[in-house]
Amino acid sequence: MLNQVFSPDSPYKRRARFLAMLWTLLIFILCFIPAKELPEVDIPLADKWVHFLLFGIFSFLWLCSRPSRQAGFLLLIFAAGIFTGWVVEELQGLLTFLGRSKDVMDILADSIGALLGVLLFALLSYMSERRK
Repeated sequence: MLNQVFSPDSPYKRRARFLAMLWTLLIFILCFIPAKELPEVDIPLADKWVHFLLFGIFSFLWLCSRPSRQAGFLLLIFAAGIFTGWVVEELQGLLTFLGRSKDVMDILADSIGALLGVLLFALLSYMSERRK
């Protein structure tokens, strides 16, 4: 099954696309919850870790929806992760009534997460191909 997920003719592409769309929607929902409704967490850089994970999974799921290790497509998904993170932060900066603010370090965490999601996909895809 794992080999099929990373294959260009994967039978799981539709499911992955659906999950990727839901995940993207979840990112927007979570990032626009008013600040006063967020739980207090005593974990250093918890916000950055959340952004990192959200965007790592974002890029991984979008790559599973159209499995390809072509450099141009990997770069496109990475760029989509950066752009989405930037849009979220810009909107947070504009929608001040939410008690949120634009944070460039969140964009950096989004970008690193997106990059690692792309790299994880490429690595697992390569490993599954080698097993054949």
